[in-house]
Amino acid sequence: MQYYSTNHQSPKVDFKQATINGQAPDKGLYFPEQIPLLSKEFIENIANYSNEEIAYEVIKPYVSDAIPEQELRKIVNETINFNIPLIKVTDAIFSLELYHGPTLAFKDIGARFMSRCLGYFVKNLSKKVTVLVATSGDTGGAVANGFFDVDGVDVVILYPSGKVSSVQEKQLTTLGKNIHALEVAGTFDDCQQMVKQVFTDAALNKKLFLTSANSINVARWLPQQFYYFFAYKQWLLKNNPPVIAVPSGNFGNICAGILAYVSGLPVKHFIAACNANDIVPSFMQTEKYEPKKAIATISNAMDVGNPSNFIRILEIFQHQFIDLKKVLSSYSISDEETKSTLQKVYQTEGYLLDPHGAVGYYALQQYLQNNPTEKGIVLETAHPVKFYDVVEPVIGEAVPIPVTVQQQLRLEKKSTKIAAEVDLLKQFLLSL
Repeated sequence: MQYYSTNHQSPKVDFKQATINGQAPDKGLYFPEQIPLLSKEFIENIANYSNEEIAYEVIKPYVSDAIPEQELRKIVNETINFNIPLIKVTDAIFSLELYHGPTLAFKDIGARFMSRCLGYFVKNLSKKVTVLVATSGDTGGAVANGFFDVDGVDVVILYPSGKVSSVQEKQLTTLGKNIHALEVAGTFDDCQQMVKQVFTDAALNKKLFLTSANSINVARWLPQQFYYFFAYKQWLLKNNPPVIAVPSGNFGNICAGILAYVSGLPVKHFIAACNANDIVPSFMQTEKYEPKKAIATISNAMDVGNPSNFIRILEIFQHQFIDLKKVLSSYSISDEETKSTLQKVYQTEGYLLDPHGAVGYYALQQYLQNNPTEKGIVLETAHPVKFYDVVEPVIGEAVPIPVTVQQQLRLEKKSTKIAAEVDLLKQFLLSL
């Protein structure tokens, strides 16, 4: 499998080089030259396969011969060694719980897969690799956990000061060793822009071996397909494929789901559930893509004003808006609607959502009101405890804190505060 840049100004590369590069030299994102088609027999008999077998079959064409079969199977098995259950909430709505991994968020899948792939690729290199990542919340903790104490790899995480939850901050600032946290006086978009600028600095890249662990990296993005297949494996209404609502910020998650759909996974429709950062909902109404400065909300991991991966969604549909609109709808949900959904679902159904899941749930409800014969899945992307400071005042109860989180909350935060200036980031990288 070869990967080309969405800007079409860089050479094609294989999976190994795309993973190591992170972003293409022309500032585009890598995209697979072909989207593989899975056999009809595989889809129809998916319940007979283990999750490990499903994940291997899905990812194998993308990796091709960059990693030997035995090693790839090992990487896959270590990536998904926790439950991903589909839970019935109402007769029409099911929740796919993606928070049973080590950092209680869906990012664990991509981060664990990527860290193991990169670890395999760099083990014979003489030069240390620096993994650079911007986070709006969950990515930082997942990447920190995935790469912690990996030989030959330094990790630098940029996060917006005061705009991640207290649990998220502890998860990305308390590990130490090869994990370095930069607390940026700005927004997630500032962090992401600084990272992108560093990758296009030719002089810096001659001195350092840099790669990205954001969802712009194919090794972070592509394995997110796994849990869409796991959801369908558990879906009992095979003659009525689900509508899937995805809380969406940087759009890597829903893009992976659409990729799975194009590969043959039965899905009726996708919903990109956004908070007040309504760039894509506006685009779906007007066909005008207008990035904006990110707005802070209670679903902070989705506070993105210029979602990087949306270009990949357009690439899937060859930039044909009419085809995209058949598959994707998008809603913008306010903080008040998020809170009321969180409270109502807990009181009436006994199911506790996190703020991001609540955004997805409300958007799915809106869609199902207009399509009453359909049933749907909302992706519950993080454990509610990660946002206990938002959730507890809404439900009027304490959220039980898992033992691992209790231990982490007692650890000392270790971060370096910097202004949102790329030169300061460069200085830090050169000092490592």
